[in-house]
Amino acid sequence: MATTTATITLTSSDLTADALSLSKTMTMTKAGGAEGLDRVKYIKEINASTAGTNVEVLASDNSQTKASKVYIANLSTTDSEYFNVHIGTSSTQEIGRLYAGDWMLVPWTQSDANADILLAPSVATAMAYEVILFREV
Repeated sequence: MATTTATITLTSSDLTADALSLSKTMTMTKAGGAEGLDRVKYIKEINASTAGTNVEVLASDNSQTKASKVYIANLSTTDSEYFNVHIGTSSTQEIGRLYAGDWMLVPWTQSDANADILLAPSVATAMAYEVILFREV
């Protein structure tokens, strides 16, 4: 059985009146069970070079009806280079921006026909991003 664990730690001494220290761990499991996700699809794209145009990162797949998680990172170190993150196909919904060095880990219903994941780069130069799909088969 595969075991994949994600951990996030948030700390700040000056965000609130009190110091903030939070750490959470999640074991990525198959839907409704304790068995770990057993497949990973790793994609690293280097050239998304059209500013403001959606670039498909992951396409929905009607045959994949089980648990999945998606990790996306903006590998840029330049402040003006960010990605608008969209979900959808013909009518997309922006869910946020990944600025230089930002990353996200989210659950994904890849069986929804309108659940493609798209990135729109902020600049018309090559930008690097990284995507890992953890899924159950």
